This record gives sequence, structure tokens and C-alpha cells, in this order.
Amino acid sequence: MNILITGCAGFIGFHCSEQFLKNSKHKIYGIDILNKYYDTRIKKKRLQILKKFKNFKFSKIDLCKTKDLDLYFRKKKINLVIHLAAQAGVRYSLKYPKKYIDSNVYAFFNLLECVKKNKINKIIYASSSSVYGNAKKFPLNEKFSTSKQISIYGATKKFNELLAYYYYHMFGISLYGLRFFTAYGPWGRPDMSIFKFCKNILLNKKIEVYNYGNHQRDFTYISDVVESIIKISKIMKKNEYKIVNIAGAKKVKLMKMIRIIEKNLNKKTKIKYLNLQKGDVIKTLADNKKLRKLIKFTPKVTIDNGLKIFCKWFLKEKKFLLKMND
Repeated sequence: MNILITGCAGFIGFHCSEQFLKNSKHKIYGIDILNKYYDTRIKKKRLQILKKFKNFKFSKIDLCKTKDLDLYFRKKKINLVIHLAAQAGVRYSLKYPKKYIDSNVYAFFNLLECVKKNKINKIIYASSSSVYGNAKKFPLNEKFSTSKQISIYGATKKFNELLAYYYYHMFGISLYGLRFFTAYGPWGRPDMSIFKFCKNILLNKKIEVYNYGNHQRDFTYISDVVESIIKISKIMKKNEYKIVNIAGAKKVKLMKMIRIIEKNLNKKTKIKYLNLQKGDVIKTLADNKKLRKLIKFTPKVTIDNGLKIFCKWFLKEKKFLLKMND
């Protein structure tokens, strides 16, 4: 099978590409713009790993450039699209909202048009837990109302779900939107809290903790995210539209997460407590019954084990990672 993975140099895109590549039956076409939202050195490191596989072909393409994308699709025979490219980051969206409209909305529209023109009938795309906004009722179920996002990032992800429904309804394309809940793991994004905390602790710097440490998150380890994507790709049928939470379905207090990191780095930290940041949700906790029913799989890596693996990787790559800009 020929699979196109957008955002292949990003965190989830890299791990998804790598896992598919380990199955030599698949040819993976990866595209990425390599933008400078965070340090591109880690993106290039991820690509170096992927390029070791003979069945991987990378192209640097901007999804917003319609002609380039059209030409690319005409030259390839794609069976499945896994769309993981996006402008990430809730806080960054407060400063640069237009980048999110371009990268998350217009780019997805261009991709869907190419899929339609080239008669590709299966797409898996990244949505986000951010579509639920600052919810009060938990666990978050896919049937809940998602009409009140509190960040433009969340709003663009919600619009993607609406756009996907239109292309499913009008053109019979199967579209699965995956609402990821705080994915983490090795080769993660330098702008994410776990990465920042590890970096600052090792540099003997204070870590900044928003909302005075009262956040709670449903963390999902990267191998569980990728296994969910792969299993979903195998059960997709023609003419389907689904929204699915991808989550461990367990809440973790921010302060507990920090203590686990300290334990694995064998180092205490100093904390600078800050107010709740605009656009941040206070708590996430998913209902993942739909995922379990759909693919007979439950994310299984606990926060203790996941952070142990992450910290071990961070220490191994410390010389390189401490140079990263977030």
C-alpha cells in the first residue's frame, strides 16, 4: 500500500511513518514544510532516521501551495492519506492566529481537493482534544457538544471536522478524525511541557508552571497513539465518517507528572508558579470506549512508564537536546 503522511517530520508524523516503514509492504510518501515554529534541528534528526528506510520518499511541500500539491498528487499513486501536518500550539495561536487559518484550515482544504480529484477514498486526519474547550463534564465523549473552543487552534481543528464531514457527505470519501489527547514520548516537541521541564531541570533552571500547578491532563504515550492510527487504517471502510478520541482515559495531575520526571532524572527542581494562561484548558479526560469498540485496543502505557522511557531517551540525547530552542 502507498501511504502519504503529511507532517512526517513532526512528532506524531515521524513515529507514525517509522512504524509503517518497519512493515516493508508499505511505501511511505512523507511531506513536510519544516517550518520554524520550533527548532528545525530535531525535525531534521527525525528525517534522518526515516531516510534510512528504502521504502520512504520525502518531499518538502507547502500544503498551502495549491499548484505544487496538485502536481505532487498527479505523480503519485496514493491509497491512504494520513494528515498529521498542522500548526501546533495553543499559546502560539494567541500571537499568530493567521498562521493557524493558513496551516490548519486552508492546507486541509487543499489536501481534500487533491484527494477528491485523484479519487482517493480514505483519509485519517488529526483533530484535537482542544475542540472540547474548557469543558465541565467528564469524561469527554465524542457525542458531547463542541461548539465552544477557547483557542483559535481548537477552532481550526473543529472546522476541520466540519470540512471533513462535507467531503464525506458530498463525495463519499471515508474520513476519520482523531482527537488526540496530549501525546508525548521520545522525539517529542521542544515546546511541550514535558520536554521543557526535562531541559530546565537538567540546566538547573526554574520551570514555569501555569495555573499554579492545578492543571490535569489525559496523557497518551506515542506508541499508543501510533498503534491506534495503524489499527484504524486497517479497519476503514468505504464511505464512512467518524470522530474518535485517542487517549489513555486517565487524568494526571501536573504536579504528579513533575515529581515523576524529577524521580527519573534524579534531580529536584525549583518552580515558578504562574497564573492560568489564556487559551489553556484546566482539565482533560477522555472517554475512549469508542476507540476500544472500534479497534479492540486500549492505550496501555502508564504515565510512570511513559515518562521513564522519555527521561531515559532525554538523558541519552542530552547533549543534542539541551541545545534545542522551543
